[in-house]
Amino acid sequence: MFSGEQIAELLEDLGVSHVVTVPDSTIGPWQGAIEQRGRTRVVRVCREGEAWQVAAGLHLGGKTPLVMIQCTGLFESGDALRVALHDWKLPLFSIIGYRSYLNQDTLPGDTCLVFTEPVLDAWRIDYRLITTPSQLGEIGEHFVACRAAGKPGAVLIGEGKA
Repeated sequence: MFSGEQIAELLEDLGVSHVVTVPDSTIGPWQGAIEQRGRTRVVRVCREGEAWQVAAGLHLGGKTPLVMIQCTGLFESGDALRVALHDWKLPLFSIIGYRSYLNQDTLPGDTCLVFTEPVLDAWRIDYRLITTPSQLGEIGEHFVACRAAGKPGAVLIGEGKA
């Protein structure tokens, strides 16, 4: 839906210092462009739960990190997310790949469509659903609004055919 160059430029414009990630097939290809531009550092972690804690440490150290994972990793990382966002009250932002949202042909009946948004609602994360290329600007708008309010936020990037 978005090129790596578009995402890299957006992250730079927003002042994102680090992208903490476990890449998937949609958001993973953005890493090359982010690294090539060199203004935003990519930090790869082994598990999605680590991503929240690494981002928390970067935030506490005065940086502006962003967590970039797939929705299946969101499910895996619930407790780490809870601690960082709700116990420590850190305003971390995330870009979450929403597996199969745009096309269930490759994974018919994928339950990611059943659980992703209710999980974000349960964790009280203000999110926006991005399903078309024309919504690129909404990512930045939501990021800026969440930072101004001092609260966590997320965007769900619909994956599949665009």
